[in-house]
Amino acid sequence: MLTLHELVSIAEDNSAAMELPVASFRIADREFATDSEPVLMGVVNLSRDSTYRESIAPTRGDAVRRARIMVAQGAQVIDIGAESSRSSASRTTIQAQIDSLVPVIEELTAIGIPTSVESYEIDVIRAGLAAGASVVNLTGTRNEGAVYEAVAEHGASVVMCFTPGETVRDELELRIPEDPIPTLLEHFAPRIELARSAGVASIAVDPGLGFFYKSVLDPQVKIRYQVRTLLRSFELRALGVPVCALTPQAIESFQEEAAIGEAITSVFATLGGVGILRIHEVSQVAATLRLLGTVANR
Repeated sequence: MLTLHELVSIAEDNSAAMELPVASFRIADREFATDSEPVLMGVVNLSRDSTYRESIAPTRGDAVRRARIMVAQGAQVIDIGAESSRSSASRTTIQAQIDSLVPVIEELTAIGIPTSVESYEIDVIRAGLAAGASVVNLTGTRNEGAVYEAVAEHGASVVMCFTPGETVRDELELRIPEDPIPTLLEHFAPRIELARSAGVASIAVDPGLGFFYKSVLDPQVKIRYQVRTLLRSFELRALGVPVCALTPQAIESFQEEAAIGEAITSVFATLGGVGILRIHEVSQVAATLRLLGTVANR
């Protein structure tokens, strides 16, 4: 059971790590000091196979409408993906991804809504950047150097997801250590160095809680593990960059009330120092952060 005593212990035992500085994160023409101004990244999925059904936008018009609503609710950037990250989902061709992504990104860019393109395919990423995306949500390590060169060329930012395989869709049976932080630090450090050497100025890291911590854990054990990892995200500040995390819905716990799951887990993420929250339920998370005093009333 997570108790106040344990929370106090985490804070007291790691006070130095909590104070380590991290760089700002750039979205379009704005710099965010994520410690004082957390970023809300709203998710729009163009694939009908996406896990979170409520995030699916079947048409370009649906995607633009959903993005406009999310921004009105408090999102600063909209993350758009054209292929589900689920390993069991059907594959979408590169050209089909480009054909669905580019018009949405172009229309949102034209009306001043910043976008992030979520992909591990270099051609999809290049097309998204050319269309106006200001962030790349990188869900793979294949062609990683070329991705960073493209990001730098467009003056964009990158979120690196924990992907121990080449892509987020690789079928891997991972042994998840009780303490994941050393593994995450070891994974991200050389990738950050590679990105910086390619000229990328704005970087965040994502521990990938929603991607790889799946079938290897009982669902109830999994969500408790995710929560404790969120609470310890401040330990990744040693990398010098902000942490981005998909706040879990905890469907197994909340069941028919799953829509409130992200709002609850966003509390743990915020307490743990996550500066960029990747979310589907923007209005509920924004309201929760206002209650915590981490975002102002809009």
